Amino acid sequence: MPTWKEKLSITMEPQLVEEIDAFESQIALRRSGKLDEKIFAETRLRRGVYGQRYDNGHRNDGVRTQELNFSSDLTKGPDTLWDAPGMQRIKIPFGGVTPDQMDTLADLAEEYSDSVLHVTTRQDFQLHYVHIDDTPNLMRRLAAVGITTREACGNSVRNVTACPLAGVCHGEVFDVTPYARATAKFLLGHPDAQGFGRKFKIAFSGCRERACGLVNMHDMGGIAVTRTENGMEKRGFELYVGGGLGAVPHDAKLFEPFLPEEELLPTAQAVARVFARLGEKKNRAAARIKFLVAKLGIEEFRRLVLEERKTMVPDPRWTGYLPEVAEFKENPLKEPVPLNGQRPEGFEKWYSTNVYRQKQAGYAVATITLPLGDLTSSQMRQLADLARSFTGDNVRTTVEQNIVLRWVSEADLPELYRELVRMGLGEPGAGTIVDVTACPGTDTCKLGIASSRGLAAEIRTRLAAKLFTLDEAVKNLHIKISGCFNSCGQHHISDLGFYGTSRTIGNRKVPHFQVVLGGKWEDNAGAYGLAIGTVPSKSIPEVIERITGRYVRDRNGNETFQEFIKRIGKQELRGMLENLMQVPAYEKDRSFYSDWGDPREFTIGDLGMGECAGEVVSAAQFDLADAERLVFEGQLHLDSGDYAQADALAYRAMIQAALSLVKTQFQSVRNDSDTVVSEFRARFYDTNILGDRYAGNKFAQYLFRRHDSPPHEHTLDRARRIVEEAQLFIEAVYACHDSLTERGSAPISIKAVGKP
Repeated sequence: MPTWKEKLSITMEPQLVEEIDAFESQIALRRSGKLDEKIFAETRLRRGVYGQRYDNGHRNDGVRTQELNFSSDLTKGPDTLWDAPGMQRIKIPFGGVTPDQMDTLADLAEEYSDSVLHVTTRQDFQLHYVHIDDTPNLMRRLAAVGITTREACGNSVRNVTACPLAGVCHGEVFDVTPYARATAKFLLGHPDAQGFGRKFKIAFSGCRERACGLVNMHDMGGIAVTRTENGMEKRGFELYVGGGLGAVPHDAKLFEPFLPEEELLPTAQAVARVFARLGEKKNRAAARIKFLVAKLGIEEFRRLVLEERKTMVPDPRWTGYLPEVAEFKENPLKEPVPLNGQRPEGFEKWYSTNVYRQKQAGYAVATITLPLGDLTSSQMRQLADLARSFTGDNVRTTVEQNIVLRWVSEADLPELYRELVRMGLGEPGAGTIVDVTACPGTDTCKLGIASSRGLAAEIRTRLAAKLFTLDEAVKNLHIKISGCFNSCGQHHISDLGFYGTSRTIGNRKVPHFQVVLGGKWEDNAGAYGLAIGTVPSKSIPEVIERITGRYVRDRNGNETFQEFIKRIGKQELRGMLENLMQVPAYEKDRSFYSDWGDPREFTIGDLGMGECAGEVVSAAQFDLADAERLVFEGQLHLDSGDYAQADALAYRAMIQAALSLVKTQFQSVRNDSDTVVSEFRARFYDTNILGDRYAGNKFAQYLFRRHDSPPHEHTLDRARRIVEEAQLFIEAVYACHDSLTERGSAPISIKAVGKP
């Protein structure tokens, strides 16, 4: 058998080999101080190498149960990169992975990481606790089996995702797999895709109705469509641009109802060129393409892209892959045989949730449920062997952090299930309320505020015990959790979404989660939810019990969860949760003051502290509570269609929150918006007191933008956006208040504005 070095010389393009060699040299240059840290940071990110949070805590959230002790962490500054482990992201276009690649991934996780592989919500793999000196060889070994980490992060085109059922789904228009593959290959390292201000994500879906590729939440996405021309069926894409989650989600806008397949790659290139030329570069908070599309409007953006398309030199790669599309097909390992014979104990439950019967008779897709998206190196190797026995190369990862085996002959399903149970991978519940999605949160992410994985593990444990006794309407809901406002856990598009935050109760930190309702997973992420209130982390399981219980009791016929939420109204739902928002005194119940899976007293110190000053007076808490009331009332007006009033209340909420900070230094401030914004800018933004703690400076810009540029027209998108922005701004002010209280510093005198 050839070594990985021999495979590398055969399979990998010389240019990519040279790039890995160059990265290794850059590591040496940075170590010796001969390469600027900012340049090196973007370089390593474009190779998928991340800094990682680590606090010497005990991981007990599913697969990671061992004590992991390292000497230092990456949160202390760039120089500790050499002493502490980080994270390596590995791109898997459209989620397609082969058994040989799975073996290599297992080996790398065992040799360089903690023997755990994590599947992400973008169909990637991540290895945590990887030392930067090991990354070049890790990359070479991946390259030897046809995998790259190039542009897995950074201001680049990230992994191109696609529906894991593409090619076998009953409702698809056509198989989008070869188009996703071609797009990923074409844009990888493309010179026109190197000058972005932020990342760029692409997805493909074979139909509109199901979640599939979640096109609505992507920078660019294509839904398969056909039309008849001259009596012939022609393939194309309903192309969308400008979507995205993040702190404030944007719906993607329809760019073209039918983009012919031969125009897919040149149009993607033209979009990249316009984004690189006109997209924001200095302010990362407004650098995604969704902000450019919102600023220009979809009509003007389309005009610019079409004009750009006319100027481009023809590239044979634009259509060079199309002959392969017509011939593309996956090869089943075995003949199709219907399900028959004896079935092991537990099989029927697993079959009911984890098996999808393909449109090809006699074949099925089996989903391997991965709690929290994790599996061990040993499980990965065994899974690779199972694939060799039952499916061949037909394996894919999913955006719900699972793995699917495609083209399983139905008669093999019982034996496959027996083997999965033996491996510890036979849990049912894929795609149900038990299959909770969570980002890394405080485990490894430097932005994490509350333990998304810890909460997800707790919810999963509670619900798994009663999955098959749940009402059918509840059984198929989706729960998604993010450790902070950034929607890495995709909380905006779930039935029940949560994102981490914190509150200070009696001078102690308490982990909390914002409750987000109204999101829609189906219809390619058809709707975004909004936060209705902040609840202590330890009360979140009860939140789920109450809301789902009310849904079962009070729904009208076949009313969907989204319809139910809209009919009941957020005000009544918030009322149901109000007593759960209370935190008992520390002396009465200390459990509220620690996070799930971590017995230590909760702290968010790992986030880093901005330089804050001033003394928080007790009235500030009342001001912030009033600001939260205003933004919630704005949500109610948003739901009722009164977009102007929703905007006005959200703006008032931001002014009220800003005022709460200003009053910590200037009690006699005049309460008008111009004065409040001016004082807030001078005292907390310009001085960097607000800082980057909980993205304070980023969210302050939401206030400044709304104050300086009131909307000329009131639309659903605009109103929803400012309501989201107001909530995030309030969270940033809460965080700065906490810092002020902790520091107890004297107020800073600012003579140029008002009185100190």
